[in-house]
Amino acid sequence: MAAASMVIFLCTAALPGDAADVLGGGRAAPGELARLRAEQGLDRPLPVRYLAWLADVLRGDPGASLITGRPIGELVAQRAGVTLALAAAALAAGVPLMAALAWAAVRGPRWLRRTANAVVVAGAALPQAVVAAALVAWLSAAWGWFPPVSMLPAGEPAWSRPDLLVLPVLTLALPIAAYGAALLRGAIADVLARPHVRDAELRGLPPVTIALRYVLPMIAAPATRLLAVTLGGLVAGTAVAETLFGLAGLGELLVTAVATRDVPVVQSVALLAAAMVVAGLAAASALHRETARP
Repeated sequence: MAAASMVIFLCTAALPGDAADVLGGGRAAPGELARLRAEQGLDRPLPVRYLAWLADVLRGDPGASLITGRPIGELVAQRAGVTLALAAAALAAGVPLMAALAWAAVRGPRWLRRTANAVVVAGAALPQAVVAAALVAWLSAAWGWFPPVSMLPAGEPAWSRPDLLVLPVLTLALPIAAYGAALLRGAIADVLARPHVRDAELRGLPPVTIALRYVLPMIAAPATRLLAVTLGGLVAGTAVAETLFGLAGLGELLVTAVATRDVPVVQSVALLAAAMVVAGLAAASALHRETARP
């Protein structure tokens, strides 16, 4: 997390311009810009700014937005519900599809393996924006099943209108399912080639039993690592879906903060995503140690 915080801070420091330029509207005099930067602490040396930010984070107070002045904790809490709902629904839909695609790409009949591998490669290569456009054209414009935008009424939780979440959830779930299957199919193939799995097949055990008893425990650690990276990426990756479908979540907050050079907000959202990844990878390492014990 210390290394992640340094990378995040340096990346935000490398952004061209700052919040003072945004607040000045491009017409402020040099003296006015200097005053704004001094008020926001942007004129201090980078090491001092980093240590001050890190101290605030460790105290549980990431500070306030440079643009609106609102506490960052309040901004994150206000938008976290939408993003967490999207991420949870995307994982719930994407993980079973990921497992099915990975298994079909390795264990299905030849025609199914070819089809599954083609779907995996194509799905992993398509950007989210293309997936979103195809879903809108197909499920909204052509068939009229779901609304093309997902703007929730003010103050309502994300789950109050599940029909508004279908298209953004599919926009997130389909690419992560294809990407995850592309990574898991190799691990599944390696496990299936092991002698004890071959022996179980020769003894006539059902495929479901082989998958649950022999394959799943062996791929649990890499699958957990994959889910950890996926979950952390969803916090920032929801930016495309939230922006395209009009949802006010953490991803949309991150995009807006980058555009306005609201550095503390960018740092806080990015650090939250990094924390999710680190926590998930730590859990995967602990699971790997447990499964590796004789």
